[in-house]
Amino acid sequence: MNFENVSVEVKGNSYFEGAVTSRTIHFSDGSKKTLGFMAEGEYTFGTQAAELMKITSGELDYKLEGESKWSTANSGESFNVPANSKFQVHAKNMVDYCCSYL
Repeated sequence: MNFENVSVEVKGNSYFEGAVTSRTIHFSDGSKKTLGFMAEGEYTFGTQAAELMKITSGELDYKLEGESKWSTANSGESFNVPANSKFQVHAKNMVDYCCSYL
């Protein structure tokens, strides 16, 4: 996956005492994405906008708010997260991801 004609925010985002980090990139059409890493572990995230989470390497289990069953996303797979919700992830190893805001 390559992106052209983007600007990158120099200041990174850090969550869970540095176990999850990301950088925000902006596109000329006004859209944005974050590119990041998650160390092995369990995390709960909250959303404002709807998101598409693409796993570019690694493997994680995830559970969306209101669901009782966990699902798995491997390298090359993605999942949608509704706006104004929470979701849980269990990174089974170092996970590289791209989050697109819908």
